[in-house]
Amino acid sequence: MGIWLATTHESVSQVLRNRAFGRLWTDWEPTEQMEPFNALHRNQMMENEPPEHTRLRRLVAGAFGRGHVERMRPRIEELAASMVDELGDRFDVLGDYAEPMPVYVIADLLGVPREDHVRLRAWSQAIVHMYEPNVGATTRAKAIEASTAFSDYVRAVVAERRTNLGEDLISDLITERGRGAKLSDDELVASVVLLLNAGHEASVNVFGNGIHALLSHPEQLARVTSGEVPVEVALEELIRFDAPLQLFERTATRNVKVCGETIKAGQKIACLMGSANRDADAFDDADTFDVGRDPNPHVGFGMGLHFCLGAPLARLELQISLKTLLDRFPDLALAGEAPRRPTWVLRGFERIEVLGGHA
Repeated sequence: MGIWLATTHESVSQVLRNRAFGRLWTDWEPTEQMEPFNALHRNQMMENEPPEHTRLRRLVAGAFGRGHVERMRPRIEELAASMVDELGDRFDVLGDYAEPMPVYVIADLLGVPREDHVRLRAWSQAIVHMYEPNVGATTRAKAIEASTAFSDYVRAVVAERRTNLGEDLISDLITERGRGAKLSDDELVASVVLLLNAGHEASVNVFGNGIHALLSHPEQLARVTSGEVPVEVALEELIRFDAPLQLFERTATRNVKVCGETIKAGQKIACLMGSANRDADAFDDADTFDVGRDPNPHVGFGMGLHFCLGAPLARLELQISLKTLLDRFPDLALAGEAPRRPTWVLRGFERIEVLGGHA
């Protein structure tokens, strides 16, 4: 790939915690055609460094922190219960449960209709496919189309909300101010798209990879369903064991050493998150799936300046959705081979067919 690779827990930690490494967005292609895609990234906090990152994160965090996560608990519990009620004796736990769930949650958080979940997810998937290596013209065209449609959708919601503020995250993003600053329209749109993309792509893959690992290790599944290991503890191992995000790239802003090697200014380094999560120097029996592993210093939500803002919501959503499913289907089992998605950076399954059997 022509870039440095950080493969150990220590090297990944050093890169993510060192302010000498930054997320420095450069337009994917500085063309008018690519502008809808580029604008969504240029104006969001994940692709910026201080002082822009500090300003954007403060404004989004201020709106995000207004009791939204706490208020979501009963909604998520009700949603999960109603969704498992619709599941039969054999179903695709990804397509029928894990994939729509986080989109519903983010839609509720943003105050947009749940019934829009199909197109919201389709737009999101088209955009994130651009994060894979060596994307082709078809992927690029779909990402541009999705970026345009997604931006238009959010702008329409923002325009409506400006005349009719509610108790939702978009309303709070519109009104949030920090040190006299507020989000511009472009930043507001980019922030909403980021929250949806990050808020459900990772959640779907954590759930899918995790439930597959659980069902592939019946003795570990039994430790969770019996109550021996709390779901909250088991979830952290689900995140560690089969990482949903395999690569996170940073750029050196000056010459800096990582584990004795000098990374020169302008050089890129890719943190291999799955590799770090299986480092034997950081985890006992690193390749063993142990739902009771504690402590569990995985890097699933990142580290340092760009630590995932939505981690509390993601944990809450995953804990509830996992517990609700296992309470209803304590004898859940794989129905056959589960095919992987062809993507690598965002690692997950195409589908996971399971056999239920209600409690």
